[in-house]
Amino acid sequence: MAFFNRNLMAGFLSGTSRCGVCLALCAATALHAQILQGDAQWAESEVPDPPAFNVSKLVTFDVPTSPGLVYGVDPAAIQISRKDGVVRYVIVATSPSGARNVMYEGLRCATGEFKTYARYSPDGQWKPATGSEWRTVFGNMPSKHALRFARAGACDGAAAATTVDIVVSRLKNPNYLSLN
Repeated sequence: MAFFNRNLMAGFLSGTSRCGVCLALCAATALHAQILQGDAQWAESEVPDPPAFNVSKLVTFDVPTSPGLVYGVDPAAIQISRKDGVVRYVIVATSPSGARNVMYEGLRCATGEFKTYARYSPDGQWKPATGSEWRTVFGNMPSKHALRFARAGACDGAAAATTVDIVVSRLKNPNYLSLN
C-alpha cells in the first residue's frame, strides 16, 4: 500500500512541485528549530516598577470561573515590551462588597504563562510577590484571569498584541472575546 501511495504522489506531483514541497518542509523545520532555540535563549528584561493605576478608568472583562468578582485593567497601566515580548499590566479584582485585590503581573503570550510581580496593599504600597515564578495560564488555579485577559485581547495567539490601543479596543468589544 505504501508503494501505491508513493507512486501516486510521485505521479501527482511534478518535479517542480516536489521541489517546492520539499523546500517548504525544510523551511518549516528550520523555523520550528529557531523558535525552540529562541525560547531556550529567552531572558526577561528588567521589570519596570509597578505603574500607577486609576480604578475609575478600569476596562472590565468577565472571568466566568470567578463569579462575583469583577476584573479590570487601567489602560494606562498596560505595557507591551518589544524586548522580551511580555505584556505587563495591573489587574484589579473587585468583590461585590467593594474589596479589591490588585496585582502587577506579566503575561508571556509565546508560552502561555503569567507571573505576579507585586501586590498592592491596603496602605497604598506595592509589596513584591514572594516566590514569583512563571506559571501556566492553563493550570488548575482558583482564578483564570490571566488566561481570560490573554484571550480578551492581550495576545494574538502566541504573540503579544502590537499596541495597548488594540488591547483596549478588544477588551471593550464584547464580540471579540466570544470569537476567541
